[in-house]
Amino acid sequence: MPDDALAAIHAELNAFARRIRGNVARLHPDLSFVAYTLLAHVQASGTCRAADLVAYYGLDKSTVSRQVADLERRGLLEPAPPAPGARGQQLQVSPEGRERLARAAAQQRQALEERVAGWSPHDLAAFADYLRRFNAADERDG
Repeated sequence: MPDDALAAIHAELNAFARRIRGNVARLHPDLSFVAYTLLAHVQASGTCRAADLVAYYGLDKSTVSRQVADLERRGLLEPAPPAPGARGQQLQVSPEGRERLARAAAQQRQALEERVAGWSPHDLAAFADYLRRFNAADERDG
């Protein structure tokens, strides 16, 4: 693989990550990037345990415990009803948490639409395919 292409990809991914962190800070100034990420993950999962978050993100148990406790205190996460056979306390996003995530998603979608407004349908489809392929490799290797 050409080194200049890898260097360009690396630089662009770093710029993308900085922008994402900045957007989270702007959309949720009262939530850390980690807290927002955990909240979004719980919503995408439906329910999950704090231990699942530790395993998925490779974070320290104490970090996840603090973040989860803070999200619960803010009313954004809540205990889920016990599932038959489930081990450990399941968490779910509260109605307030779902509302905040929905508002953030709408703002992010608007910003994305503005950013790619001049792109052709072909370019949009190709970009989506590349992102899917890139993320699928992470899931296979993860």
